[in-house]
Amino acid sequence: MLSFLGYSQKKAIKKVQTKATQIEISTEGLDDFVLENSTSEFIEIYLTAENPNKQHIIYKEVEGTVKIEFHFPSIAIGTDKAVFRKFITKRLQRASAIIKIPQNKPVIIFGNNINITSKNYGGSLDVYIEKGILKLNTIQANTKVKLYSGTVLATLKDSNIDVASSSGVISINKKNQQEKFYKKARNSLTSFKISSIRANIFLTTLKTQ
Repeated sequence: MLSFLGYSQKKAIKKVQTKATQIEISTEGLDDFVLENSTSEFIEIYLTAENPNKQHIIYKEVEGTVKIEFHFPSIAIGTDKAVFRKFITKRLQRASAIIKIPQNKPVIIFGNNINITSKNYGGSLDVYIEKGILKLNTIQANTKVKLYSGTVLATLKDSNIDVASSSGVISINKKNQQEKFYKKARNSLTSFKISSIRANIFLTTLKTQ
């Protein structure tokens, strides 16, 4: 593993070369997150926030899996009596991150309230969040999304589609569907699946020759 770490006034940068086969990303503490394809052999992590320091990007490798998290300072508030003291996480305003992944490695993203953009990521992608806006652009490999509410936008080509939203809108090529939509593409090995309670799902399918 080869690693590089750098800082600017409001940005922390970490570059790591690894043989790990899977990436897990926790977006806790972020407002926005972007996933991109790397043009190098490095995993590149760019964090933009107030006063970044070396504690903000946490990188670990466990049994062939890269685990990436973002840590933000905590402040203590309370009375003079320690028994009543409690700690809260100081969430930095406008905290965002960009991660570039090489070699189309499988990626799993976890989070609560987060906006996520995938810029046509080439590897398989699993997203598990509570709420947010997901802009997945053109799907390149197997994709699975689970969220409670929010909005999902994606463009599909030659993908098996299995989406469900109990009380949200499902729109395929600008045509509203029922609360569940399933379509099997001919000779396709790529699957696109969404499971939600209240998310609005807007999909565009491309015709292939």
